Amino acid sequence: MIQTKVLVVGGGPGGYVAAIRAGQLGLDTVLVEADRLGGTCLIRGCIPSKALIHAAEKFDDMRRAVGDGVLGISLREAPSIDLKRTIIWKDGIVDRLNGGVGVLLRKANVRVLLGWATFTDAKTCMVRTSDGEETVRAEHVILATGSGPASLPGVAFGSPVISSTEALMLDRVPERLLVVGAGYIGLELGTAFGKLGSDVTIVEARERILPNWDEPLTNPVRRWLERAGVTLHLGATVEMIERSEGVAVVKVRTKDGVTRPIAADQVLVTVGRTPSTQGWGLEAMAVDMAGPFVHIDECCRTSMRDVWAIGDLVGEPMLAHKASAQGEMVAELIGGARRQFDPVAIPAVCFTDPQIVSVGLSPEDAGASGVDLIVAQFPFAANGRALSMEAGEDGGFVRVVARSDDHRVLGIQAVGAHVAELVGEFTLALEMGALLEDVAGTIHAHPTLTEAFHEAALRSLGRAIHI
Repeated sequence: MIQTKVLVVGGGPGGYVAAIRAGQLGLDTVLVEADRLGGTCLIRGCIPSKALIHAAEKFDDMRRAVGDGVLGISLREAPSIDLKRTIIWKDGIVDRLNGGVGVLLRKANVRVLLGWATFTDAKTCMVRTSDGEETVRAEHVILATGSGPASLPGVAFGSPVISSTEALMLDRVPERLLVVGAGYIGLELGTAFGKLGSDVTIVEARERILPNWDEPLTNPVRRWLERAGVTLHLGATVEMIERSEGVAVVKVRTKDGVTRPIAADQVLVTVGRTPSTQGWGLEAMAVDMAGPFVHIDECCRTSMRDVWAIGDLVGEPMLAHKASAQGEMVAELIGGARRQFDPVAIPAVCFTDPQIVSVGLSPEDAGASGVDLIVAQFPFAANGRALSMEAGEDGGFVRVVARSDDHRVLGIQAVGAHVAELVGEFTLALEMGALLEDVAGTIHAHPTLTEAFHEAALRSLGRAIHI
């Protein structure tokens, strides 16, 4: 039996960060991972999808340069893509980062067991490894098992019905791709494959795309989809999927009540994610649940003493950076620190075209509390850096939401090319309790996209310079 101070189950961005921080604090730590270190985000989610999106953008730029060209750059012939080679490049990035996580764990003196953990009680698990079985007993257990893609009711995954995991492993660009779900995963991948040459159709049960974001932020994305020839069926549902020789016919009930068949070479189902609670003995641990999630308090404690849970397992938002922050905090709590998980805001990014970022409260959310607000935005069409890199004509902007009485910034949102790289400044402003005057009084480098944040703050104070 392996006796340890800390046992972490799950090697994703929550689990491996928790294990590294525990090791740094001198705590004897064991990490169990059933697949590969890095978890969903690194192996089959965030990183590989952004790599594919980047390749698709470069390919699309080259396609637009055929003929008369753009910016004085032209190609005589259309480019071609060998998706197998693209996937090899993507996998190389994943492998490099996966190896890096292993190095960091070794540096922190964390013992890694690659195998499936099954708990027999709250502090004991049996791990099936390639070399046999190991029993691990711990004083503290950190559950970081993550989540998996949700399927449509009655429709199992299996070619040609795929999840985002399989979409990131395709070795050829599907001629016809039908995406079920217009959330951020479906739109990110649908956009990427559209740029690679797929004829993309998107089916969404709600009345608009990206329903968790407000409409002013999503309108530029919808306009891009329409210009790109993506077919949208909003307020529509999938009634049935018939498989036939590697091809699918999807029967879609549209908002006007008509059922129509849509043929597709691949059907990508992106209707959400579900916490990974099955198959590893959660029922033996006697922890309380909150619906499908493990119930925790503000310190990520479960109802069982010295059993902690973090990341997707404990609920929304299901974001890698939330899991990492919780993992670091829990390790420090075990090490004797006084901490609680109470961030001012957790940033969210959507890598569509254009990109969307949001930190803190939207105007609607902030207004619901009855506080008088100042809401101001600055368009990238008036930003020199945006115009100089073809990022000023897509309807993008930066928006600031603040209290009208003391000018405290409550939320910041942006839509536009490359705005994901602004989200750190936005989040820092909220965490530091910035006032509009703080942002307006900070010199922002010229020419950069960050000037739009500065100008939005100035505009909210009634003294914008460039609009």
